[in-house]
Amino acid sequence: MNPKAKKVKQSLVAVILLAAFTGFTSCEKYSFLPPAVNPNETWHFQGDIQPIFSAKCISISCHGGPQAPDLRPGKSYNALTKGGYVNAPAETSRLYVKMNSSEHLPRSTETDRLKVLYWIQQGALNN
Repeated sequence: MNPKAKKVKQSLVAVILLAAFTGFTSCEKYSFLPPAVNPNETWHFQGDIQPIFSAKCISISCHGGPQAPDLRPGKSYNALTKGGYVNAPAETSRLYVKMNSSEHLPRSTETDRLKVLYWIQQGALNN
């Protein structure tokens, strides 16, 4: 085999191996779908909504007191309802719009946002 053809063949093999390695390492092995959120399920503030705030929104620099609304347990429902954060239609309520803003998107999941949306649609009850 001609030395030039041998070099081209080696280069081609190297490119194919590099492409295969890149392809295998860049793909996810598993694909996970977020759990389905049923809009017809009854969503409870204490059991479904407050845990989202407690896990994702309360910190020293966020909604643990200094920044409105105060989302700490025992204070969050009044802060949201009396502060004008929940209103109909749910899609335009301040709470839902804020949760979908670019500054809040990394903190909440699509599942979290849908739970809040459906809770507001169901009347934003303190249940």
